[in-house]
Amino acid sequence: MKKTSLILSIIALAAVLALGLFQAGVFKKKAAPVAEESTTGPQKGAIVYFNLDKVIQQYDMANDLSSVVQTKIQSISEELNRRQNRLQNDANSFQEKINKGLLTSSVAEVQYQKLQQQDQEFQQYAAQKQQEMNEEQSVMLNQIADAINTYIQKYNEVKQFSMIISTQGDILAAPVVTADPELDITDELIAGLNEEYIKTKNNPK
Repeated sequence: MKKTSLILSIIALAAVLALGLFQAGVFKKKAAPVAEESTTGPQKGAIVYFNLDKVIQQYDMANDLSSVVQTKIQSISEELNRRQNRLQNDANSFQEKINKGLLTSSVAEVQYQKLQQQDQEFQQYAAQKQQEMNEEQSVMLNQIADAINTYIQKYNEVKQFSMIISTQGDILAAPVVTADPELDITDELIAGLNEEYIKTKNNPK
């Protein structure tokens, strides 16, 4: 469940990043640099790309946040299962008493209404917890997207590439199906992102 949830979430994250990166274009030039200029690799004005799947998999912040969120989601899921099982056991017990003729019609009616009320309360509780899980995942994705996009903008203040494209997939990547490997900045971004994240963790505001 954990890996499937994260993989599906990455698709939503790609849309967020793509919008930010394509709108950014060539970024400002006079902010504090986060990457050193190099005579190797893609040069100023180049169109470069990175693999978002790989960045997500190897970005320490993404892994840390995902672990926290999945722990919360697992706890919520376990509580939902406990409540559902308890309600199901009560319903089975009620049905068994009805089948054995152990309840009068008036008592059976009261207990049936009580079970209906409990079921309605459970459905409301489950819907609320589902919303909480969705919000947890949404906030996580927004935090990851913001961190990556913020770093890339600072990164490009030094590199001054014409465009940075986010791509996904291994068998048939999209939107970049094939390109000069020299234009792939994935590993450089991962190293920079993790270095930035370590600084943030060690020096919290």
